[in-house]
Amino acid sequence: MAKFSVIVVAAGKGQRFGGKESKIFAKLDGQVLFLRALQLFVGRDDVCETILVVSPSEIDQIREKFGPNIGFMGAKIVAGGAERFESVANGLAEVSDQAEYVAVHDAVRVCVSELWIDTIFEAAAKNGTAVPAIPVNATLKRVGEDGTISETVPRDGLYIAQTPQVFRKDILQSAFEWYRANTVGPVTDDAQLVAAAGHTVSMVAGDPRNVKITTKPDLSMAAALLKILPKKKVDRLGVFEDAQW
Repeated sequence: MAKFSVIVVAAGKGQRFGGKESKIFAKLDGQVLFLRALQLFVGRDDVCETILVVSPSEIDQIREKFGPNIGFMGAKIVAGGAERFESVANGLAEVSDQAEYVAVHDAVRVCVSELWIDTIFEAAAKNGTAVPAIPVNATLKRVGEDGTISETVPRDGLYIAQTPQVFRKDILQSAFEWYRANTVGPVTDDAQLVAAAGHTVSMVAGDPRNVKITTKPDLSMAAALLKILPKKKVDRLGVFEDAQW
């Protein structure tokens, strides 16, 4: 069985969320978001480790308040960087030799079915890379600084990337090495960096329910979505299943 290391990125500033606290501390059904994100992967036979990357300014608070929870899950805490790709790089540096693949997941994406993770991991094991994405089905407008529409952007072939994004470990490591040696623009996700480094990135069908919590109203939507996520069938056969009466 292929082994996966999971990096949960929780070092973002979350300025659009508002409030005094980072959005990773927002609660959904009584539990903070980043713990929910970790739980998506804890206990999977194919996951050999989970790494939580947090802001350096919040690392002491997280260890003090949530250390027992994180320790119970067996997750490792790593300090992030100023930008997302730096946070992922810091997490990647801590990945164990046991892992063959690395999954990078946003801490604020908690509406993820175990079935979807199975599909993404299987695709990564087959293709070396796997990024869930959904097609853009709305009309896109480019708006200028003056607030007026300057262009309607064709949506043909456009997709919205989601996480977890999974890569063979050596592919992701080489992409980060390439990035350090080259001057490129801002990197918003790992698939962009891997593709820029010359690797083929395979897409997996995502799901609209895999939402990224960005603003406070997203919490109520996520609470509703959690109730309708597809679940694996549970074998409920009792001890008397084979008995003949």
